[in-house]
Amino acid sequence: MSFSLSRENYAFEDSCRKSTRTSSCSRRDSWNGETRSSSHCDVDMSKPFFNPAGLNWFVTGLFVVGDLAGGGIVALPTAIIQAEFWTGLIVCVILIGVVTYTAYVLGLSWNILLSTWPEYRHHCRKPYPEIGGRAMGKTCQLLVSICIDVTQFMISVVYLLLASKNIMNMIIAFSGTHISFCILILIVATCLLPLCFLKSPQDFWWAVVIAMMTTSAAVILIIVGSIIDYGKCAPFAKLPPFRTTNLFLSMGTLLFSVGGHSAFPTIQHDMKQPKEFTRSVFLAFTIMAFMYIPVCIMGYLVYGDSLRDSIIPSIQTVWIQQAINIMITVHCILTLTIVFNPLMQEVEELFHVPQRFGPKRAIVRTGIMVAVVFVAESVPTFGPLLDLVGGSTLTLTSVIMPCLFYIYLNAYKRKEEITGKPGNGPVGWRDVITFNQKPTLCICIIIMIIGLIGGGCATFSAIVELTTTQFNMPCYVSVFQHKPADNGTASQTNCCGTYQNVSIFSDGKCSDPQLHFYS
Repeated sequence: MSFSLSRENYAFEDSCRKSTRTSSCSRRDSWNGETRSSSHCDVDMSKPFFNPAGLNWFVTGLFVVGDLAGGGIVALPTAIIQAEFWTGLIVCVILIGVVTYTAYVLGLSWNILLSTWPEYRHHCRKPYPEIGGRAMGKTCQLLVSICIDVTQFMISVVYLLLASKNIMNMIIAFSGTHISFCILILIVATCLLPLCFLKSPQDFWWAVVIAMMTTSAAVILIIVGSIIDYGKCAPFAKLPPFRTTNLFLSMGTLLFSVGGHSAFPTIQHDMKQPKEFTRSVFLAFTIMAFMYIPVCIMGYLVYGDSLRDSIIPSIQTVWIQQAINIMITVHCILTLTIVFNPLMQEVEELFHVPQRFGPKRAIVRTGIMVAVVFVAESVPTFGPLLDLVGGSTLTLTSVIMPCLFYIYLNAYKRKEEITGKPGNGPVGWRDVITFNQKPTLCICIIIMIIGLIGGGCATFSAIVELTTTQFNMPCYVSVFQHKPADNGTASQTNCCGTYQNVSIFSDGKCSDPQLHFYS
């Protein structure tokens, strides 16, 4: 059965909560006092939620990996170098631990909704905003929706740019032909659009499993390519001078690499047994740690400050470099099906689009893709803006909000169990302190404080960087400008060494050096 949650049916006092009764019941809306009859009480709330057509916990774990890894793999080594390696590596390990915990409590929060309010046992288009609304009220629900929409939209733009850039590099490397980056963005978006018409993660689980496999293959090839380059490049590898601004900027990339929590409740909702999401979380972040850390270490040992935006161009064996390009491109294209989904379902809810496939879904989702393409064509270089999103909305949805919502929902649930009375709207902060266990409360508060400080510093540094960065001219402006012909012979390989001119091949060609990249 398909069901769309409506905003007016949101907060209510349920007269059949956790009851063995399975008949219809009436409930009183705690916002407007109306009494409504609800067929959603025809559910045995004493039994755990089970969706026979859903995903098992192992495939769900691969979904989480597919949602996170890929773009982070290629950018994270640069962020670690930017933070002077050891500091960056320690921050990365701590951050992986933090986001593992926040993903865990976010999963517990959704399970509280499933075990308390029966309508969530049907299809829910926007589970994360519903978590925020049940925890802290309708205003919070709207805030979560805005944060998720901004985050998913910007990540979609970044992945579209990354995939298009990789494809352009492959075309140049294999054929020597130069094709306009602006045109490639349009081609990639057009090819991607049919995948975006799928309803929810359980409809395209195969795509994310493939994305995870391609990312794993890319990690292996990065390590192999780095080992080949080690003899020539390692003697010249060094760290750039430490700058506090660089450390804060690297926080945005680190959060982008591990913070995909906006899509987690949507993925969890499509599981056979959402209560097993904890297994999926620990599986996913363990896999990611084994992916990220070796790549970061090899980037430091072999290339040092010759690394730039991505580690891929630093791999000097061309066939390995381009094979990694292909793998990461496939990942970005397939992962966009996950990244787009919460955003598209949110917009569909706004315009009351039916959940079955039809012309309205096609029109809305095509419109969103057009908007993403417009931004990508407007800002073809996106690094500082990515840092801004990573330090602001990603910090909110991946670090602060999961802990905040959990302590409120957990207090609601424990208060109901202890008093034996159903709650009437979100609890207050006194109940949060009273009904949460002190270790849980302390951990969540500490994580939220770290998120506020780290995210705030990263956001401020990104804003400063945005004011000093020279962006490329928008595609729809540059097309009218006269440019010298490009014969496509420029090298796609960033050489190593102090002056970025050391190649492992005697006749190797290097891209133009950027000696002040970290300053």
